[in-house]
Order: sequence, then C-alpha cells, then structure tokens
Amino acid sequence: MLNAEKTNQTGITEFVLLGLGTPSELQPFPFLLFLIIYLVTISGNLLIIVLVVADQHLHTPMYFFLGTLSCLETCCSSTILPKMLASLLTGDRSITVGGCLAQYYFFSSCAATELFLLAAMSYDRYLAICRPLLYASIMSRKLCFQLITGSWINGLLTNGIMVFLISQLFFCGPNVIDHYFCDLNPLEKLSCSDTSQMDLGVFLLSFIDGLFPFILTLMSYFSIITAIIRIKSSTGRKKAFSNCSSHLMVVSLFYGTVIIVYMSPDTLTLRHLNKFFSIFYTVFTPLANPIIYTLRNREVHKAFRRVYSKLTFFGKV
Repeated sequence: MLNAEKTNQTGITEFVLLGLGTPSELQPFPFLLFLIIYLVTISGNLLIIVLVVADQHLHTPMYFFLGTLSCLETCCSSTILPKMLASLLTGDRSITVGGCLAQYYFFSSCAATELFLLAAMSYDRYLAICRPLLYASIMSRKLCFQLITGSWINGLLTNGIMVFLISQLFFCGPNVIDHYFCDLNPLEKLSCSDTSQMDLGVFLLSFIDGLFPFILTLMSYFSIITAIIRIKSSTGRKKAFSNCSSHLMVVSLFYGTVIIVYMSPDTLTLRHLNKFFSIFYTVFTPLANPIIYTLRNREVHKAFRRVYSKLTFFGKV
C-alpha cells in the first residue's frame, strides 16, 4: 500500500467515490437503511459463528463451512459498508489511493475466497447426497480444514498479485470513481499508464478465481440434481433437495448478480444498472446468507435453543 502512495505521489493522492448518486437532501434515509442492514448482517453472521463454535452438534463439515462463510460475509460487509455509511453521513466521499487499494484488496480477497468456499460446500453436498456411505471417510475434518485454508490462501494470494499490478499504475486525473466502492474496472479506467500487463493478469486470475470454482460448483450440482431425479420416492426427493436448497439459493444469488455485473457490456446505461446489481452481492448477499440458513435449517434452530438454555442457566446461577 505504501508503494501505491509513492507511485502516485506526483499524480493524484485521493479518489472521489460518487456512491449511489443519492441527492444530499435524501441521504438520511439511505444512511439509516444501510446502517440497519449492516447491523443485522453483522449480528446474524456472528450468531452463526457463535453457534457453530459453541454447539457440539454443529461440529460437522457442513457447519464448519457455514461458519467460515459467515466469517467471510462479516469481513466483506465491514470492508464496504462503514465507508459508505461515513460518506452518506458526512458527505465526504474522498478516499486515499492507499485506502482505495486496501478496500479493493480486502473485498476482492473475500469474494474470491467465497467462490472457492461455495465450490467446497457444493462438493460437501454432493458427497452427502450422491455418496452417503463414503461421506464420513472422504469429508474428514482434515480435508475440511484443507479446503477452507486453501480457499483463504488462494483469495489472499491472487488478489495480492492484482493489487501489486494496480500499484504500478500511474493516476494523473480525473480522480472520480463512478461507484460506491473501489472496484477494478473503475480504477483501471482512471489510469494514465499502459494497462496491457494488468489486463493479462485480470484474464488469468478471472479464470483461476472465477471460472474454475464456477465449473466445480456447476458439476457438483449437476450430479446432485441428477441423483435427486433418480430417487423414486417423493419424500426421498424432498429430503435430498432440502439438504442443499439453502446453499443452492446462496450460490444462485451470488453468481447470478456477479455474472450480470461483470459480463454485461460497459455502456453508460448499463453502468448505473450494474451499480444497482452490485449492491446485491456486496450488501444483500451477506445479509441474506444468515437469514436463509437460520430460517430453513432445523439444526441451527435446535443449536440456538440449546445455547440459549445454557446461557439462561448460567445466568441464574
């Protein structure tokens, strides 16, 4: 990050985030809206993390993955929303070059880690539904830990390379980013340097962090759906589908909005629409995950009651 500051010390030293384009007189309403979303998101995801850690019945691969996902969503929201809330409250939309790169790094690292984690979760559901007899032997605690650790390392490392490439660019102006957070495409457009090397890096890392986990997730769910269709009993099909329905909803919401944002043509009309869709995977997906998993998961309900009962008992002692 310090390198970024030195590289751009003869050019601009800060960017201006236009945000959602909200008129100043309407800022209190979006501030309260996003503040509530942020508080609910943090509370919901922290609740899941506490339940997974505290309740022995949730010490299984599926819930270890869910706890890690909640940790990711907490980090993701805390990277985007505090700056957005501060801008809405104070009207100051400036951000230093180093701060912008830091925001991009942490958010993109969380997003890349989440893509691989969703692929690992889909593989977990594939084993549970298509290979139930082998599930316990294959999806061991060691493999679970390796998949989670590998997802984090990949996300942090690949996006560290991207930040290094961005830090080599020179920004001479203008310094206005038509977005509510520091994303790659708006940053690249403001550069006065040759971006061919960075474009190559984007292409390679998009394959590693985007296409590869997407194919893995798609293959897992193709096998899952095929296996569910072959089940003769309607009760069996319903039970098998309920085991992966929550995860499928999260995957569809996340990938659907990401594909719309990053695969759409870059036109002025679609740029504003893409900014709207970006809110889904940066703001609403972290909010939706704990809601989807807690409302549709009986084990989480039972774990909450057990943990609540223990806390009530110790409170009376």
